[in-house]
Amino acid sequence: MNRSLSAGAARLHRRNSLFDQLLTEANRALDVLGRSARASRPNPAGKEVSDITPQEARHAAGLMRVNHVGEICAQALYRSQAMLCKDPQVTQVLLHAAQEEVDHLAWCDDRLRELDSRPSVFNPLWYAGSFALGLIASRAGVPYNLGFMAETERQVEEHLESHLETLPVADARSRRIVEQMRDDEIEHRRTAEHNGAAGLPPPIKSVMRMMSKVMTTTAYRL
Repeated sequence: MNRSLSAGAARLHRRNSLFDQLLTEANRALDVLGRSARASRPNPAGKEVSDITPQEARHAAGLMRVNHVGEICAQALYRSQAMLCKDPQVTQVLLHAAQEEVDHLAWCDDRLRELDSRPSVFNPLWYAGSFALGLIASRAGVPYNLGFMAETERQVEEHLESHLETLPVADARSRRIVEQMRDDEIEHRRTAEHNGAAGLPPPIKSVMRMMSKVMTTTAYRL
């Protein structure tokens, strides 16, 4: 009888723990989507004012909106992977990356406000899709979880490098933010590789690039 009660209590504790995690993630999603998430590091844009034309401002806003969407997706992806990860060390790797993505998210949002613009109207969709994708990826095991992280960061690096080439030359504020984001993403990729990231099959990489293309093209305008 006592064993039965203990087993039942253990099962209830596990269910409650999962429920608590889901509540935590729901609150995090509300913070992220409600534009109330706060950075833990100072904004690298500094205090210098960028003197750019209205046309340049619209282009910079489009690029920063794309970057903001990328951070929405990364936040959802890494936190959902961490939620089901069985390896405590890898869980911390994912959560650390997720926290730095919050910094990026807040910096991009700050810059969008300065440019008198707004985030993508599809952010709830991007967040939900990325969270679901992270849950699915977590079932593949730790090496592929890290492999997914490494490939995500590699593709983000490429996007950020292309943005640095097309941002208005005078827009030093956006440029500093993107440069710091790129440096952080490189470190995330290297950390994933150092911890045993497995290479993803080429078809999966291609699908990721295709999905990224749809997202970035849409987010630039909407």
